[in-house]
Amino acid sequence: MFTDDTKIGAAMRVALVERIGPDRLGLWFGKATRFELDNDSLTDTLTVIAPNAFFRKWIQSNFRTHLEEAARETLGKTPKLKFQVDTTPPPEENSTSTGDNNRPDSEEAHSEEARKEETPKRTPGFAARRRFENIDSFVKGDGNEVALGAAKAIVRRPGKYTPLVIHGSTGVGKTHLLEGIWSAVRKKHRDLTPIYLSAEQFTTQFLEALRGSGLPSFRRKYRGVGVLLIDDLQFLIGKKATQVELLHTIDTLLRLGRQMVFTADRPPSQLTDFGPELIARLESGTVFGIDSPDYTTRLGIVSRMSDKLQVDIPVDVRQLIASRLTSHARELSGAVCRLQATSEAFERPINASMAEDVLAEMARHCGRGVCLGDIERAVCDVFGVEPVSLHSGDKAQRVSHPRMLAMWLARKHTRAALSEIGHFFGRRTHSTVASAQKRVDGWMAAGRTLRIADSQGIVDEAIRR
Repeated sequence: MFTDDTKIGAAMRVALVERIGPDRLGLWFGKATRFELDNDSLTDTLTVIAPNAFFRKWIQSNFRTHLEEAARETLGKTPKLKFQVDTTPPPEENSTSTGDNNRPDSEEAHSEEARKEETPKRTPGFAARRRFENIDSFVKGDGNEVALGAAKAIVRRPGKYTPLVIHGSTGVGKTHLLEGIWSAVRKKHRDLTPIYLSAEQFTTQFLEALRGSGLPSFRRKYRGVGVLLIDDLQFLIGKKATQVELLHTIDTLLRLGRQMVFTADRPPSQLTDFGPELIARLESGTVFGIDSPDYTTRLGIVSRMSDKLQVDIPVDVRQLIASRLTSHARELSGAVCRLQATSEAFERPINASMAEDVLAEMARHCGRGVCLGDIERAVCDVFGVEPVSLHSGDKAQRVSHPRMLAMWLARKHTRAALSEIGHFFGRRTHSTVASAQKRVDGWMAAGRTLRIADSQGIVDEAIRR
């Protein structure tokens, strides 16, 4: 049994992180929120001490169940929960200051209070860390032709498709297209002001604006822009205040007819944490997916890279690279660069034998990251079900078994928290995901047989597929 409140708080946070994820833990249960356990009362009471009234209300309304489960895991029993505001004045508080006494609780006030815990580290601007890609250097293929056509149409006539959402897994060219649009608009439409940044940078700047009372300036900047391009929207999962700010930004730009382009690793409909209003705004324009490149596209990427780097790669070696590396363009680029470096280091011409060695080395050291969308696609392909069914409330075995297996794979092969996995597969609770994980472990131990499409197979076989 814990007796020290500091140890109780640390243990509670460990138990909570599995349930709500590190982002929401840092936001709501950082150093500003404390735990105190009263063992002297007739009924053990765990008090959650929040820094202000908004925190107290939000934690009580949204995390009571998570706190009860975390307390049961940490303390071995479920204490009575009590929520209160910290009345201890901060060390540097000026007792004569009355400037904020009448400020109402709000999402903005909450974010300002939480800035020290939730503000991500500033990342270098894109222009500082890489040269922007040219849209004309994008290799067209069957999996990206429509998205590329829409991007070029936007360059010709900004506002034609707004907002445009481009989604796909890692390395299929989403960022390349976004950079290409930004560069082309700057050259072709000098009267417009395009802004290109990541969702992480948007979050950082928003929170810094709140901290420095610079919110009006932040809003003038992003709501008055000519073209707004934001990369990796999935970063905003769990960041409710930033989601609300983005929603209002989109509404303003839509009224003005301004062009917006967003990228994400999944379609807006699967960003379930965003809420129906934000999803509706993202889907109000045009949504296009980019698939992993097929062989012809991969061969074109290898040829484009070798020409760009002025590396003499024979046709048979280009074909070998395109046939062996099938995940994404970054692998192809890495292979070309490694061949160039090997050739220069050993003063040998590039040939098939060298390429075999280089590709074997890459296979040992370069693993492709797996995201929730990858797992969903794999499970749907193997079991012959539609993605929408995995997000539905259907409890029939033909749907529930693949869904549980997908959750098990997500826990094993991604770093997503239980809550994020649950949200992705139909807004389910973290406890549902944990239960699915235990069920599949049981199936594997028992050698359980599942229906795989139109045949039967053991669980291990389904996982291998």
